[in-house]
Amino acid sequence: MAWLYLMFAGLFEVGWPVGLKMAQQDHTRIAGTVVAVVCIIISGYLLWLAQKTIPIGTSYAIWTGIGALGTFLVGVFFYGDPGSFGRFFGVALIVLGVATLKLAH
Repeated sequence: MAWLYLMFAGLFEVGWPVGLKMAQQDHTRIAGTVVAVVCIIISGYLLWLAQKTIPIGTSYAIWTGIGALGTFLVGVFFYGDPGSFGRFFGVALIVLGVATLKLAH
């Protein structure tokens, strides 16, 4: 169950930078702020639950890795962030590191 908590914690980790991005626009400022705060709370709580079983270093690295990958993809596909080979390669290295941590656990 802890790994499921960690996966969802990572997915909610994507929500708060997206909420902050939304908050930069006048017409979505309040909604973006609410999204960011709610996602931070949920993500933190789920990470706390996961860390009851999964070591802190492993859980934190996987949590941030999921958040980094998800936020990167949202940025590329929805906000026009650059999607160069080098950027995708860098994110692939993060995913490889996360997968290695999971396999080594």
